[in-house]
Amino acid sequence: MHPKALLDESARLIEAVFRFQHPADAVVARHFRENKSLGPRERATLSDSVYAVLRERLRFEWLARSGSGSLWRRLAILGFPGDRDFLKSALSEPEKVWLDTTAKVREDEWLAPHRHNLPDWLADALRAQVGSGFDALAASLLRAAPLDLRVNLLKTKRDAALAALKQAGLAAEPTPHSPLGIRLQGKPTLAKVPAFANGEVEVQDEGSQLLALLLDAKRGEMVVDFCAGAGGKTLAIGAAMRNSGRLYAFDTSAHRLDGLKPRLARSGLSNVHPVAIAHERDDRIKRLAGKIDRVLVDAPCSGLGTLRRSPDLKWRQTPQTVAAQAVLQQAILASAARLLKPGGRLVYATCSLLREENEAVAEAFSAAHADFEVEAVVDILTGARVSGAADLCSGDGGRFLRLWPHRHHADGFFAAVWRKKA
Repeated sequence: MHPKALLDESARLIEAVFRFQHPADAVVARHFRENKSLGPRERATLSDSVYAVLRERLRFEWLARSGSGSLWRRLAILGFPGDRDFLKSALSEPEKVWLDTTAKVREDEWLAPHRHNLPDWLADALRAQVGSGFDALAASLLRAAPLDLRVNLLKTKRDAALAALKQAGLAAEPTPHSPLGIRLQGKPTLAKVPAFANGEVEVQDEGSQLLALLLDAKRGEMVVDFCAGAGGKTLAIGAAMRNSGRLYAFDTSAHRLDGLKPRLARSGLSNVHPVAIAHERDDRIKRLAGKIDRVLVDAPCSGLGTLRRSPDLKWRQTPQTVAAQAVLQQAILASAARLLKPGGRLVYATCSLLREENEAVAEAFSAAHADFEVEAVVDILTGARVSGAADLCSGDGGRFLRLWPHRHHADGFFAAVWRKKA
């Protein structure tokens, strides 16, 4: 595609994404479906442009003020990846002068919002939580996340999977904490990689892998993944159960559960039972009350721990949406707790950075449920051979899992664990 046409296409796509009516990845995917003539390189350029503008929105909008023409074209120019000469071949002379001028802005000329690129309410909330670590956290959220894989122990071991991936030409190394994880360099296409196609490895962020280790599901048990989504953690739990027992994958979205089917086929698991439910009080849940050994509640949340992957979330979420999520999280957690038999384990998790969705929800549950006692996350992770377990935990006695992108190079995750008293 001619550079000018590619830049125009990028401006149109950025404008569509910035309506914030749908998640950015869904808007980009739909655009690609509707424009099948776009090749792999063009798709990569368009996607990278969109995500660069979402990450650095405040900085780019400030720089765009000194330009002329459509705002979306100016943002597309600022976010355009790759060769600068290729980009300049699509620009007018005034645009070239403007672009060169923006490159000369000194670091000391930026205001704080131009450096952290977060809405004020979110910047204030994170600064209150991490204090002097805020600048490092904000910088980490502007970087793209790595691609992590989880080894399927039903089919292979990590050393063998690493060797297979390297033989396929991929740069791969063990993740620093999860004993099941592999981290890849770059953004390789996995569909034709034998280890992926055969179900030996599955895409899953390292933090998400730790949640399955916290649940520690055993052979022959009755287990529920209460908010299964597309099933990344379901697959990890099923493998930990060695394909025995019964594992229910609940979700209110049948569409999301449909995404689990091809992954199940690759995994070799036969103990997983996907169930679409209407809400957390669905009758199908009530029938299992008091019968389940372990329940994972990876609750719907703001997703603000995943800003490296989904930077549009910081512009789509508000204090009001976060408060509404916290109410829903407490309701879901209370409902899920009813499933457990005496001695059963309950794990609550989010991919949020905010205390309102994390510690506050866990503390409210503990206060309202005297029949559940807290289990220290640090002890469970240590028993699961997680490297540096103590550094991943917060609260008295390592009570909570608390992952921060700037400290742990993983998505932001939180988890708390309880045991139902006998």
